[in-house]
Amino acid sequence: MGVVGWRVRSMVQQWGWNCRRGLSSAAVRSQLENVGFIGLGNMGAHMARNLVMAGYKVTVHDINENTMKKFSDDGIPTKQSPLEVSESSDVIITMLPSSAHVLDVYNGQNGLLADGANLGPWLYIDSSTVDPQTSRKISMDISRCTLKENKAYNDKPVMLDAPVSGGVPAAEAGKLTFMVGGLEEAYLAAKPLLLSMGKNAIYCGGPGNGSVAKICNNMAMAISMLGVSEAFALGQNLGIKASVLTDIFNCSSARCWSSDTYNPVPGVMMGVPSSRNYDGGFTSKLMTKDLDLAMVSASGVGFKCPFGSQAFEIYRKLCADGCELKDFSCAFRHYYDGKDEN
Repeated sequence: MGVVGWRVRSMVQQWGWNCRRGLSSAAVRSQLENVGFIGLGNMGAHMARNLVMAGYKVTVHDINENTMKKFSDDGIPTKQSPLEVSESSDVIITMLPSSAHVLDVYNGQNGLLADGANLGPWLYIDSSTVDPQTSRKISMDISRCTLKENKAYNDKPVMLDAPVSGGVPAAEAGKLTFMVGGLEEAYLAAKPLLLSMGKNAIYCGGPGNGSVAKICNNMAMAISMLGVSEAFALGQNLGIKASVLTDIFNCSSARCWSSDTYNPVPGVMMGVPSSRNYDGGFTSKLMTKDLDLAMVSASGVGFKCPFGSQAFEIYRKLCADGCELKDFSCAFRHYYDGKDEN
């Protein structure tokens, strides 16, 4: 298990013992109470606010000053750099657009690790969607560090890669699913924190495995969305309304998230991006990025992904055609340009 794993396991066992002694849940979670949140985009802003509503003491940072002002106006402390956030935090959560952003926030100037080997927070959770190699590199960097103050429960910082599924609606509703890689003992310690932002937290194995799960999930989601969009477009060209076909899909073998929760046809379902000209949600640019991560990772192990490769090319073309900021369900437009869509 190693020294770090043994220390974290001891911490979790101690917390369990404290629970059996009847200490309050607030006392048990005290080592997670001060949370630094970095990255307040479409997902991160909702996640941070859900932590505030759950009673955590949250401090935030983002490069967007307007976003920072919204949090500051609501009485939530803001800091001007990741390093400043870490100075008052027990736990750091990052939710960033790409591997390059994650590496900069952790290892860049005024980054989380800018103070060298001595860190303040004991736990780092990266919920960004990045390649497994980036997750494993940062986990290794953190494992080489020590804590500025030795705490009774731990004297080594640890990291979890914990990307999410569910999109902006689930982030807002606190119903995300976390896919978690890293030491299992750290996952168990962090689970109450994660469940303040989501409904599921699933342990995936060692460092980087959360990121592996995420890129595989998103590749499957992209392929599914393209398949559903193509089928809807074919149906309408053959004379059946999308609303009728949706009812058929959702009570038969074609039922999936892309048909019953995130329908890509405008006017069929309210409250999803297709009902508002594909604005908001998970952009085609981000889906293209995630598919690129999956293809690069597959190439690294000599694995061929014909459907994933085709999905990547379709989304890359959508972005080139000006849809990069539209939700990825706008792929329906790739197949259908009719007028009667319901």
